[in-house]
Amino acid sequence: MGGQACNWPGCEGAGEFRAPGVRPSGFDGPGEYRWFCLDHVRQFNAGYDYFEGMNTEEILRAQSPLHGWEAQSRAFRPDAGIGGIPRWADFADPLEAISARARVHVDRRNAELKPENARFTPQERRALDVLGLGGDVDRKALRQRYTRLLRQYHPDHNGGDHSHSARLQGVVEAYQLLRKATAFA
Repeated sequence: MGGQACNWPGCEGAGEFRAPGVRPSGFDGPGEYRWFCLDHVRQFNAGYDYFEGMNTEEILRAQSPLHGWEAQSRAFRPDAGIGGIPRWADFADPLEAISARARVHVDRRNAELKPENARFTPQERRALDVLGLGGDVDRKALRQRYTRLLRQYHPDHNGGDHSHSARLQGVVEAYQLLRKATAFA
């Protein structure tokens, strides 16, 4: 195993056997491992408890043969994460349907890569969408749009109507992000 040393404190032997490390496996990778010699991996395994820290419900769920298979992965969902399910009857050839779905995805991606949108980060582009602005906006247009939306949604300007408070909060957060954007520097 690449000449690893045994991780057991004070052991000089070769670490030939892998054991779970401090960071467990997760969505971001396989986690960290410890490497032990044969004697120390046996000692480690004798005292290792996979279920340590779990309550009864978590233990039963982890022991279920379906554990980890509850959610569909993107590749196996009917829409494959691209768009709506195609109406197969609209196409003479199934490959045309698949191509049409992929084209929607590519067109969406190309819109994000337009030169006027390239100067904004993805988070800033989402903020522009909240304000209803395009990528060719300048600082003056940003301020005018913010002022108009503020007057439209703020209770002091719309007769005390508080039903738009969530929308108002989104507008304020979007403006606060965009006013500091490097695209306007």
